[in-house]
Amino acid sequence: MIYSLTGRILKTSPDLIVIECGGVGYACKTTLFSVTEVQGRETATLYTYLAVREDAIDLFGFASEDELDCFRLLTSVSGVGSKFALAILSTLTPDSVALAIASEDVKAFTRVKGVGTKIAQRIVMELKDKIAKDYAYIGGKSAPDLGVISKPSSNVSDAIAALTVLGYSQSEAASCLGRMDASLPVDELIRRALRELSGGKI
Repeated sequence: MIYSLTGRILKTSPDLIVIECGGVGYACKTTLFSVTEVQGRETATLYTYLAVREDAIDLFGFASEDELDCFRLLTSVSGVGSKFALAILSTLTPDSVALAIASEDVKAFTRVKGVGTKIAQRIVMELKDKIAKDYAYIGGKSAPDLGVISKPSSNVSDAIAALTVLGYSQSEAASCLGRMDASLPVDELIRRALRELSGGKI
């Protein structure tokens, strides 16, 4: 198994990075986030996953181990192949994926082009317990910091519900409110969250 590749970046496209190692150019299927991360750099390290099937051999490469781990997690779901996983990780960061699963935010996944409600529901259903058990930390943050394991207070839960009615996703609301004092009144939590989510325009 190839764990990683370190070398010169020969070419990038929205879903591909070609990296040269030892005179060989490896074409790695990847996400938009990884492409953005290595663009403009002469050399880089990609963390890889080699998928061998009867009709194809595909090499996937990611700029971070978190993204690779999340890719493996997503492709473990029945019906979610590499195409869906790459599309999701080109829209959501690994932290956002974990938070969406933990908060059962199906809409976060259906916003990804090509991902329907059934696939999104399957991702949440099959991975929620795994996120809680296996992801004690994600992206260097503890699970409670991300809201993955710790249960939000009643005030925070009410504020999340109000924000989702206003059109924000559960993951957006939970991520924003998770940085605030949970003892604040519901109306104050909502007011502060709206100000932050709107970029200070409210």
